[in-house]
Amino acid sequence: MTAPVAIVTGGAGGMGTAIATALLADGFRVALLDRRGAKEAADQFTGEVLGVEADVTDEASVQAAVEQVEATWGRVDALVNNAGIEPPHTVADLDLATWQATLQVNLTGPVLLMKHCVPLWRRQGGGRVVSIGSRVWLGGGWTPAYSASKAGLVGLTRVACRELGPLGVTVNVVAPSFVHTAFNAQKADPEFLDDYTGRFAAASPLGRLVEPADVANTVAFLVSDRARNITGEVIHVAAGTQLAPAIR
Repeated sequence: MTAPVAIVTGGAGGMGTAIATALLADGFRVALLDRRGAKEAADQFTGEVLGVEADVTDEASVQAAVEQVEATWGRVDALVNNAGIEPPHTVADLDLATWQATLQVNLTGPVLLMKHCVPLWRRQGGGRVVSIGSRVWLGGGWTPAYSASKAGLVGLTRVACRELGPLGVTVNVVAPSFVHTAFNAQKADPEFLDDYTGRFAAASPLGRLVEPADVANTVAFLVSDRARNITGEVIHVAAGTQLAPAIR
């Protein structure tokens, strides 16, 4: 049997490599897409991993990346929309360029990837889409564009699952809470982050933080045949903090 193929955007980051690790363990071949560092990230693995430099906000770049994966392995069985940005801002001081850039990466990127994978899924008779959302789509966060983009991702998922279902494609969201990755570490100084993570853990009914492997294992489940009848869903991997108010 031919090994399945997964595309993971934001593949050079901590969450992307964690997802790739879980998928490789389940027998996938993995293409890591990122604006920079994709090839270096791919070289860290011993399995079949392809590093592709791509900008998810540029349709020509997305199309070329999907075509490169198809040319290499002939198929795409799973798409994991993991790329995301969260520049700091408020409604009062919002710069329009910040708003647009955030939505371009977090929301336009996923729909472009889906669009260019559709011909492959139609030919193959199915596929899987998992987008990495956030608890803030439900509970709200502190950056308007990021929260709006993650709420928009849920809406996109619910539309896409209806449109793509007849092709045999499932479409879901995994919504984590705060995860201590390099992506989040760059947002504040270490002392603030230590205090913040403590408050986040305290807000969890389980009294702990989510780790990248928790998110990656949920993604691996959703792209497997065990989840073949799960579509249009948001699965919170948040240690219960999706029930908490905004945490600051």
